Amino acid sequence: MAGGRVFPVWRGIGASSSISWSQEWSRCLKWEFDSRDGGPRIPVFDYPIWFVFCRGGRARIREVYQRGRGAIRLPTDIFDIHQVPKVFREDGIISGYRHPRSSALDCILSSFQMNNETINIWTHFLPTWWASPLFIKSTLKDVLRTWRYFLWRFFLLGSTMDFLSDSYAWPLLVYMLLICVYPFTSCCAHIFSTMSPESRHICYFFDYGALSLYSLGCAISYGFYVMPDCWVNSWIQQHFIPIAIGNSLLCTSMSCYSRFVELQFPQRSKALRTGAFVVPFLFDTVPLFYRVLLSCWGSCSLGEALSNHCYHLLFAFLTCFLFTAHLPERLAPGRFDYFGHSHQLFHVSAVVGTHFQMEGVLADMSSRRQWLQTHGLAPSFLSTFGALVLSFVLNLGIIAVFSALLLWKPRPSCGQQHAPTCGCKEQ
Repeated sequence: MAGGRVFPVWRGIGASSSISWSQEWSRCLKWEFDSRDGGPRIPVFDYPIWFVFCRGGRARIREVYQRGRGAIRLPTDIFDIHQVPKVFREDGIISGYRHPRSSALDCILSSFQMNNETINIWTHFLPTWWASPLFIKSTLKDVLRTWRYFLWRFFLLGSTMDFLSDSYAWPLLVYMLLICVYPFTSCCAHIFSTMSPESRHICYFFDYGALSLYSLGCAISYGFYVMPDCWVNSWIQQHFIPIAIGNSLLCTSMSCYSRFVELQFPQRSKALRTGAFVVPFLFDTVPLFYRVLLSCWGSCSLGEALSNHCYHLLFAFLTCFLFTAHLPERLAPGRFDYFGHSHQLFHVSAVVGTHFQMEGVLADMSSRRQWLQTHGLAPSFLSTFGALVLSFVLNLGIIAVFSALLLWKPRPSCGQQHAPTCGCKEQ
């Protein structure tokens, strides 16, 4: 390539009809010197980049980021599957692995470098609908508006509701806090998971803990807003949140333990981890399933709230399928290393499902407020924030126990523990 041209791009929407495809395709992303101080080269994105899924596309992407890494001094390298220890390997992902002994700064900078975790990071840092095909030309305003989606909705609700004195809004407050926490925790886990094998496990321990707390937030909001009329004030509602706390502890324990048997028994590990999240989901959605069945039998109408809940259930089942099936990368190993593998789709599906769940909870909260305040149990500080704090402390204790067991384990051999540059062959 000549004159600093790095990667061919097409102008796309708004392209002049007088310019042929080949002419547009010849337009390239350039690295230009900063005119103010003659410092390091910086990238200039004049047009959206349409990444190419074709023969030689991976080599072109690698060339782009090798040049870009030198231009903005990204310190991380990219490795193939046979160059990293087994603990870092993913099914069907052949290339794009980061250095398994990265520093914290390297991990942060790697989120701006194309690797097989980049989209995983950004699909939870930008928790909203991720359009396809992917392109790079989002304005700064669009990016800021996107990544703050759940936070923006949270603060918008805070400006219209009295969260401090209105106890009816407390379950919503807990729920909104947790749907902001779990994508951010997942993002951090994916960023810092390559500092060492131990840090990888610990990062995902916290990821699992955040997801289990999210399941508790769902139970708290469902217990007070989504419960069927005939179950209000029943034994189920009175014990719904205590059981959900137990489910959150079970979820964290099972999912953390699954990482200890991941290398020796991968199928058992996957079954444990899947079951750890399916059990709280099924329990939390029992009231919702009952209301959907009543609607199907004609006892009540399918309103706005149930419509959103049904969309949430659809995306929840899709999320579970993507998590367990490892499609499409299982069918074409190496083809979806950077874009389109199941974990990226899993993140998108989970976030979209959470969006519909949030809309359903808000619709139920507003439409059923008068009836629930008259006939239902009033939310208390103990049943909302008290349950959250108790579950948080207990889950943190579980994570601390598993982390201690991990750090006190005998260290594996050099080939499994160290980076590919240690000079040892993996055993």
